[in-house]
Amino acid sequence: MSAPVPDVAGGDKVISTTDLRKSFRSPRGPVTAVDGVSIGVERGEIFGFLGPNGAGKTTTLRMLTTLLPIDGGQATVAGFDVGRQPKEVRSRIGYVSQLGGADDLATGRENLLLQGRLYGGDLDSVTRRTRVVMDVLDLADFADRRVKTYSGGQRRRLDIALGIIHEPEVLFLDEPSTGLDPQNRANLWEHVRHLRDGGTTIFLTTHYLEEADALCDRLVIMDHGDIVVEGTPRDLKRRVSGESVVLSIRDVDGAAERALAVLRSQDFVRESSLDADEVRLYVEDGSAALPHILRLLDGERIGVKSMQLSEPTLDDVFLRQTGRSLRDAGPGSGTEVAA
Repeated sequence: MSAPVPDVAGGDKVISTTDLRKSFRSPRGPVTAVDGVSIGVERGEIFGFLGPNGAGKTTTLRMLTTLLPIDGGQATVAGFDVGRQPKEVRSRIGYVSQLGGADDLATGRENLLLQGRLYGGDLDSVTRRTRVVMDVLDLADFADRRVKTYSGGQRRRLDIALGIIHEPEVLFLDEPSTGLDPQNRANLWEHVRHLRDGGTTIFLTTHYLEEADALCDRLVIMDHGDIVVEGTPRDLKRRVSGESVVLSIRDVDGAAERALAVLRSQDFVRESSLDADEVRLYVEDGSAALPHILRLLDGERIGVKSMQLSEPTLDDVFLRQTGRSLRDAGPGSGTEVAA
């Protein structure tokens, strides 16, 4: 087996990249998917990639898991060079794709035993490991049913079990909770945290703002193939000034523009922006500012359809950095954006 390549760029980090690049051909010419991404992931943390459709999240993950060749830059995983030592990288990682990889006609237990044997384990050790993994991910109650009978949440937990059956140093999760209802999503988060607490380093992509906020120890937000911002969810949100106030204006005769002009000049407003008929403000004390805002708008005879007050979110971070909202970056509504 090859010796690890010294990780010059990342020190002793479990994952490190320097100026990672990837382009694809198209009828209109080359399209840059990843444009100089440099990251370092510590051992035993959950590290997330968040961003809109086409940001380069999944492309980066596929390069790190040896599924796509690297066009430029350097990447190491578990101490091995991804480009020059792909076999060593593959033996030390687990990968769970968006679609999963379980055989529908086999049982969950059979899938796990086969996966463990494919990684070179003997039958006794794989059988023991299967029992441990089923216990960790609460699979025992349905392990002997065919996978085609599983619910979405059960199937996703089996997918993750298949990714860790060989005890990898690093687990890559591509959109781990896509399609799950809120209860199953929260349940899956607890299992992922349990894996992290057991020493597994986890690298995930997600298109759920709440998932990135609640689950990731650190994350990067990507846009157009590059890193927009990096840090802990808490630190990123601290960069946004104060609390967020979003006003939906009855936009008659330019009322939204007039509302913005009136409010942005107030001393208590730190930042302001307009998107269609919505005025977004950042204020130090939202509860104290709301009565002033309503009085000012009422004095100008500007109608308000709705008003929201909240602490800064990761969407506010993205909006401040790029001028647009993650929530509006893809199809769907709520907190979901395209992967």
